[in-house]
Amino acid sequence: MPGISLSDPAEPESLPKISPAASPKAQTKASSLSSYEGILAKLETRYNAADFSATFSQESTLKALDITDTASGKAWFKHPGMMRWEYESPEKYAIISDGKNLWIYRPEDNQVVIGDAMAYFSNGKGASFLSNFKLVQDAYTVSVVEPAKNDQYTLKLVPKQKQMDLSAIFLNIEKASFDIKSVLTLNDYGDETRIEFSDSKFEDLDASLFNFIIPPGADILKLDE
Repeated sequence: MPGISLSDPAEPESLPKISPAASPKAQTKASSLSSYEGILAKLETRYNAADFSATFSQESTLKALDITDTASGKAWFKHPGMMRWEYESPEKYAIISDGKNLWIYRPEDNQVVIGDAMAYFSNGKGASFLSNFKLVQDAYTVSVVEPAKNDQYTLKLVPKQKQMDLSAIFLNIEKASFDIKSVLTLNDYGDETRIEFSDSKFEDLDASLFNFIIPPGADILKLDE
């Protein structure tokens, strides 16, 4: 796949046009829900109680290269730790995890990159917390910040262990439904990636969706090589 990104599931990294309210300069602010603990509790109830899927669109940027890209597709999440991202545009490829193993598949080249899912998603990249919200407070310092929109809550997540490739994550959450509408990730290099979710569905998903059988004759690469 064209340049695997290690900061989130898509290969391209692109610049989201973000609201100043959702920027890293946003100030911590009281919400109509009294605390971040209350918001996280609602998110846990919403996202850990059932599997879910959503359509997504992504914009990201590599600031140093002044490159902006977009991508879109569909994603599936199953508690705990299982994910499947299928990119339809600008090219088809998939990122699949059963919680332990990671497969990145490019069908046009019949190429599979394999790796350790725990290591790849360890810092929350790939919006991996969506498949297990109970881990959020263990890995991040969480605060409520000025919302990106009036009908949303916005949470800021800062990794407790400093990482150059991830400085903060902003979750924009619809107040009425507690659906996560977008995830913005930032790193110390000034790169930014926004993933917008739509058509979220909460329903049981078969575990086989998060396994991958390597096609015959596929070119196999190791992620750490």
